[in-house]
Amino acid sequence: LTTQEAFAFLDNVASFAKPIIILTGGEPLLRPDIFEIAAYGKAKGFRMTMAPNGTLITPDKAQQMKEAGIERISISIDGATAASHDAFRQVPGAFDGALRGIGYARRAGLEFQINTSITQQNLDELADIQKLAVNLGAVAHHIFLLVPTGRGKDLAEQAITAQQYEKTLHWFYEQKDLVPLQLKATCAPHYYRILRQRARADGKKVDVQTFGLDAMTRGCLGGIGFCFVSHVGQVQPCGYLELDCGNIREKPFREIWEESEIFRQLRNPSLYQGKCGHCEYLRVCGGCRARAYESTGDYLAPEPLCLYQPRPRQTC
Repeated sequence: LTTQEAFAFLDNVASFAKPIIILTGGEPLLRPDIFEIAAYGKAKGFRMTMAPNGTLITPDKAQQMKEAGIERISISIDGATAASHDAFRQVPGAFDGALRGIGYARRAGLEFQINTSITQQNLDELADIQKLAVNLGAVAHHIFLLVPTGRGKDLAEQAITAQQYEKTLHWFYEQKDLVPLQLKATCAPHYYRILRQRARADGKKVDVQTFGLDAMTRGCLGGIGFCFVSHVGQVQPCGYLELDCGNIREKPFREIWEESEIFRQLRNPSLYQGKCGHCEYLRVCGGCRARAYESTGDYLAPEPLCLYQPRPRQTC
């Protein structure tokens, strides 16, 4: 997309909504106009955020991000040590580069969060990564459960099991009152089922006062409250669910968002199949549609990494 096409996209979105805009990639810092785009979005009233590679952040880049109106950046840390992070990233020096970039961001006054993709390789380090996030001064820690698409296909053999998935999300729930971080489980829709199960067991009401934004959102937002627009203008439910829902070079984004048949199906719980379709947590979880698609070829199929068995349907 050209700079003007990016501006036109932001104009169209601003005509009917004010979502958070995440400038991601690939690598957003490789675009020479990225700060122009960020500043334009900020002027339109969007909360502008960015997901850069920490190793590419310099003092000048950090200052430019701040001046352009970037309100938060996310940096990936996938190991608690240089050895484990570099092995995961397959890039020597990646850990030190990420920490250096975080230091520049802090000095520029940029808010940052740590993102961690969980695999068999780093599952045992998750608690230490979270401690590192606290010590670095992060405002949030977002964990990502592996979706076997794109680079994730190369890591498929490293995916954690459904049992480990469940245990990890229970641990993550317990951390929310123990660490000074905003915690979010991404591509892990089961978390919102577990949150409600644990809250019920603890005698807690799930509302904004007790659980903040977690009480208002749901698990899989692809095509419902979130979408991905590629560098060539293709709109898809998320970065992992590579279904062509339209192209902003051919029609306005609003038209795609409101009229895409794929989006309409994702927004219709009655179309969800298997145990997801009759699960009492469907509207707060929804299962990962990208994992369902990768495992079955059907994005409305049941989430493959779910242990939960829904209550039997009531019959007359």
